[in-house]
Amino acid sequence: MRWKPYLAWAVVLGLAWAQGGPALYGQYCASCHQANGQGVPGSFPPLAGHIQEILAQKDGRAYLIDVVLFGLQGQIRVKGQSYNGNMPPWGPQLKDDQVAAILNYLAQAFGNTPPKGFTPFTAAEVAKERSKKLTPDKVYALRKSLKL
Repeated sequence: MRWKPYLAWAVVLGLAWAQGGPALYGQYCASCHQANGQGVPGSFPPLAGHIQEILAQKDGRAYLIDVVLFGLQGQIRVKGQSYNGNMPPWGPQLKDDQVAAILNYLAQAFGNTPPKGFTPFTAAEVAKERSKKLTPDKVYALRKSLKL
């Protein structure tokens, strides 16, 4: 009985991989955040070890979806380092299931460990966030509200 949650998680991660989470990351994210998730100092923040910090925040899930869909603009700090690159909005290019696949991949890639009780991102969850039609500046304001 204790293995059922882990089995379910493994099945969902398997689906995310089958839907191309790693390949989509390579195509859309790696040029800035690098293939290893370490980012580019001063320009693009690392995702390694940072995604789990965001997911641990109350509204972190929605924020991550919003960043991918609508982009992010403004200076941020990650692990004591400042970054001032612009994240483009990928919403016009990516379908809801692709965004979910990328985020499910990131939740466990590069040393990230999802918080206890984490449930995988879904296309329906992404579609709900997509309906907000945010700007990169509004996503930046959301980040500030998370106090990251």
